Amino acid sequence: MNTEILGVALQILLLIVISYPLGKHIAKVYKEGNDCMRFMAPIERFIYKLAGINPNEEMDWKVFLKSLLIINVFWFFWGMILLVSQGYLPLNPDGNSGQSPDLAFNTCISFMVNCNLQHYSGESGLTYFTQLFVIMLFQFITAATGMAAMAGIMKSMAAKTTKTIGNFWHYLVISCTRILFPMSLIVGFILILEGTPMGFESKMTIPTLEGSEQIVSQGPTAAIVPIKQLGTNGGGYFGVNSSHPLENPTYLTNIIECWSILIIPMALVFALGFYLKRKKLGYVIYGVMLFAYLLGVFCNVHYEMAGNPKIDEMGIDQSCGAMEGKETRLGPGATALWSVTTTVTSNGSVNGMHDSTMPLSGMVEMLNMQINTWFGGVGAGFMNYDSIAFS
Repeated sequence: MNTEILGVALQILLLIVISYPLGKHIAKVYKEGNDCMRFMAPIERFIYKLAGINPNEEMDWKVFLKSLLIINVFWFFWGMILLVSQGYLPLNPDGNSGQSPDLAFNTCISFMVNCNLQHYSGESGLTYFTQLFVIMLFQFITAATGMAAMAGIMKSMAAKTTKTIGNFWHYLVISCTRILFPMSLIVGFILILEGTPMGFESKMTIPTLEGSEQIVSQGPTAAIVPIKQLGTNGGGYFGVNSSHPLENPTYLTNIIECWSILIIPMALVFALGFYLKRKKLGYVIYGVMLFAYLLGVFCNVHYEMAGNPKIDEMGIDQSCGAMEGKETRLGPGATALWSVTTTVTSNGSVNGMHDSTMPLSGMVEMLNMQINTWFGGVGAGFMNYDSIAFS
């Protein structure tokens, strides 16, 4: 148990320590353009030229909002077409059929608004092609949309006007090229090294200990899981999300994936302070959010590691904590931390079943989802906090 608590403390420490320099980097990306990722500028210029975008054109809030809505409507129809016709598209070695129009509509709406509600199981409901060019693509687009919106708000707060709040298309592109994409690459490489699949082979047939055979799905999992977490999306590659031993195979991948959920929302609060040149404001907001987050972590970790008193009454050993609905390779401490981290950010990914957590832990999870301002989703979290605190 002491080891589990150390693991929880390590993850929180990593978040706090890394969020500060990352916040400084994000502020530079949106304000000055002289950040360490400026070597991506040629790729960005190619994207602007291909899309016919003038990144230097200033927008007022109406044009900014119109651009935001247009890009999301376009990708919605893109996703609908691909999901319905995925049975005829390449990268489908398992022969999965296309989604029905109503299921495709639900999937597109869900991923377009960063909800990631899944009325399908990834193993059978999608192909490798749609996992990459619908689900993964949407997870980049929606995260970058939220970050672009926050960048516009930061500029309007700095300039104290909504007449010129920057260029939405510019913010969208650099959010991907200079923040989301490089961080996803780093996380993805770590997952691959730890055993997360990254390939395009069909399902494996493996012998079990009982002597029978079991079919196991694989595919480009390591490409999709990083942005699932970093973009506070949450839609799992496999049906059981990050409780699946291939989506989250080791304790190290669990640390990395849980860290990835919260690192950008945390950093964006610091970025606000750096951008406005009001670091104390950033520190205060960060402190309020961190206090509320740690309160939830303390509550859930305590109750999950203490075990279920009703099971104690039955004389069953609970030295490992309340293990119902949890993975033995992760334990109740890491599962409790994840349950708070995923709900404060509107991420929604899981490494254990929330309906199996203790009652007070479930209460914390539900409160987090209802409040949705303790760091929150990328970009959207601060906007929710701003609408409450400064209204």
